[in-house]
Parts: sequence; structure tokens; C-alpha cells
Amino acid sequence: MASGNFFKAALDKGAGPSLGYWQMMPSTNISRMLAQTPGCDWVLIDCEHGDLDGSLTELDSTNITDCEQIEICARALDAGAHGVGDQILVPLLQTAQEARDIVKAAKFPPTGNRGFGSPFSMDRFKPVPTSDEYLQQANDSLLTLVQIETKSALDNLKEIAAVEGIDVLFIGPFDLGNSIGYPILNGVVKPELKAAVNRILEVSRKAGKKCGIYSSSAEQAKGYIEAGFDMVHVGTDFAMLQQITRSEMGTAQGKDLGKRVGY
Repeated sequence: MASGNFFKAALDKGAGPSLGYWQMMPSTNISRMLAQTPGCDWVLIDCEHGDLDGSLTELDSTNITDCEQIEICARALDAGAHGVGDQILVPLLQTAQEARDIVKAAKFPPTGNRGFGSPFSMDRFKPVPTSDEYLQQANDSLLTLVQIETKSALDNLKEIAAVEGIDVLFIGPFDLGNSIGYPILNGVVKPELKAAVNRILEVSRKAGKKCGIYSSSAEQAKGYIEAGFDMVHVGTDFAMLQQITRSEMGTAQGKDLGKRVGY
């Protein structure tokens, strides 16, 4: 099980940043297309803003990690999210106690209090483990990621980073900017938000944790890679589709429709 977690293996080796896509549109064809992109290590199935449960089954047939973004950890894992990608990303974290509660919900005893018994948890692993194998290996093979995107999380950053069982601090710059009073408008990241982002990266490093971030463009993603982030979002299906349709229509009409700016 652990050996099948390609993202975890890449992070543990420190062989460079892990790059991936965000999926918000409900299509297994999109899941496959994103997963088969050269250089893509993971596809995040966004269950906070989209209805994308079916995409898990499509990623099951690839060597790509799926990160399940959802608030109900145990339910997602029991439904099979663990078997596809061994990651779960929890949005809108507020405190270190919430981080500890997330670890407890995602891990079996003695580390946590997740209940054992779902027949779907192991079904998507290849090869399918026995229930005993799953129980014995699940805790070690699971990566738990939390999103730092609230003022409260920023205020409690050192305590959150110190929580055992939290593997990656992932920055959501749009919500973080809104929460601290410096929203991203017209694509402009204000100095105060940049300082907060840099602080999160620094605190993560000192705590021995990995740090990831959502980017608005490939150019911005390149900058985050150069800054030393471990996990970098390169693009979102909806935004990329919208951008290419604008570009192609503009080319056909001989017009400059401009670049899409925003989330």
C-alpha cells in the first residue's frame, strides 16, 4: 500500500516539487486527461466546491495520486479515497486542535479513532489488500494535508505545524487573502499576503513539514517552484478550459480577448 503512494514517495525522497492539477468539473474523461499529462504527480478532486465522486474511479486506473478535498475525513476514506491516492486535504483549518481532530478522524487506533469495517476502503488498491493488511498499513500510508487559508490558522501556525500526523501545510492564497484583509484582486497579490505565504513556508520548513500552494497561473507556479515549495498546483480544469477557449476564439476572430484573471 505505502509503495503505491507515488506522491508520498516523491515527498519523502525530496526529489523536487510535486506538481498537479485541481479538478472541479464532473467528468471522468477530464480526470484521465489531467492524470495522463506528462509531469503530473497528482490530481486534486475538489469535493469542497464540486460534485466529483465519480472521478475517483477513473484515477484508479492510473499511476497518479488523488488528493481528496473534503471536510468529512473518515467518510471519504471509507468510500475509497485512500485506495486511490492515499491523501486527504482538509480545507479552512482554524486551530491546532482541529488539526489534531483531523488526524484522529483519519487514523485507526492507537493514533486516532477511525472506525474499521468499510468494505470499500481497500477495494481500489491494486493489488487489493486483505482487511488485515489494510488495517496494519493504512495509518503509515496515508498523508494528511491541511489548508492554511484563514487568519486563525495563520495566528496558530506554529502550533498547527507541530501537530504529529499532519504531513503537509497547503496554502489557499485566495481565502487566506480574504481572511487577513488583503484579497487578491485583478490577480494582484499584495505584499502583506506575500509575507504571510513566505512565513507559512518558513514555519513548515522549521517544523519538518512539507508545504504546498495553489497558484493562479503556470507563471506563478514556476515562481513557487523556484521558491522551494514541495507541492505546487499548476492549473484548474475550469480555468484552463476557459483560457484556451478564449484564446482560440480570439485567434479565429483576429481579436485579443485578454487573459482570464482570477481563481
